[in-house]
Amino acid sequence: MAELAKTGLADIVAMRRRRIEEARARVPLGKVQEAAEARAERRDFAGALGAGRLRVIAELKRASPSRGLLCRNYQPRQIAQGYAAAGAAALSVLTEEDFFMGSLRDLEEVRGAVGLPVLRKDFVLDGYQVFESAAAGADALLLIVAALADQDLQNLLELCDRVGLAALVEVHTEKEIDRALAAGARIVGVNNRNLKTLEVDLETSLRLRAKIPPTCLVVSESGIRTAADLERLAAAGFNAVLIGERLMAAPNPGRELTKLLAGAKGLAVSNR
Repeated sequence: MAELAKTGLADIVAMRRRRIEEARARVPLGKVQEAAEARAERRDFAGALGAGRLRVIAELKRASPSRGLLCRNYQPRQIAQGYAAAGAAALSVLTEEDFFMGSLRDLEEVRGAVGLPVLRKDFVLDGYQVFESAAAGADALLLIVAALADQDLQNLLELCDRVGLAALVEVHTEKEIDRALAAGARIVGVNNRNLKTLEVDLETSLRLRAKIPPTCLVVSESGIRTAADLERLAAAGFNAVLIGERLMAAPNPGRELTKLLAGAKGLAVSNR
C-alpha cells in the first residue's frame, strides 16, 4: 500500500473514469436506472444531521492514500453495528476499489446491518454513479467540487434530487464554497485535508465556516481526533463531523467512537 501515499486526486479520478466505463459495459445504464427508480425506502440523511446538536457521521474504510491499510480484519457489518450502538447519526462507506479497497458490496452490507442513513463515499463523476448509488441502497453520496466542472456539479446535484439522494458537497477553499453554493448545494462538507500535500489542519474548517450560509447543513471532515476538536467545531456552528481514520485505525472502531463521544458529553449525541 506504500504507493497510495503518492496518489493525487487526478490519478484517482482517471482510474475512476475507467471503472465507470467498465461498469457501464457490464450493466447498461438503463438497467441501473430501472433498479434505482424501483427502490422504495429512503433514510433521511439531512434530517439525521440537522437535529440541533453536533452529530457524527462514522466512516468505514479499509485503506486510504494517506495512511495505507487501516484495517486488516475489515468486517463492515460488525463495524456498522458498533458505530450505531455508539451513537453515530449516519454512516459513510468508502466504495472506491483501487485506492481505498472498497466496494458497493460493502455499502449494501452496511445498510442491511443498521437502520442509519448511509453515505456513499467515492469519487462521483458521472450520472451513472448516481443511479448506481441509489440502486445499491445509498441514502446520500459525496460530490467533490475539486473533481468536477461547474455544470457537471449542478447536473449531478439535480440528478440526486430526482432519484431521492442527499448530496454532501465537499469543499477545501473559499472559491470552492462559492462554486458549491452556485450549483445548489444544501449540505456542505469542509475537508481539512490538503489535496496536494495530504496534510490535515482543523483550522481549515474553522476558517471557512463563516463563508457558508445558515441555510446549509455544514460538516467538518478529516482530522477530527479528540473531544476538544468536537467542542471547537460545535462552538463554530458545525452540524456534524465525519470521522474515519481516527476510528478505523483502532482495534474496535465502535468502542473508540464511544470513548470519543463520552469525552464530549452533551455535544455529540445519539439520534436513537
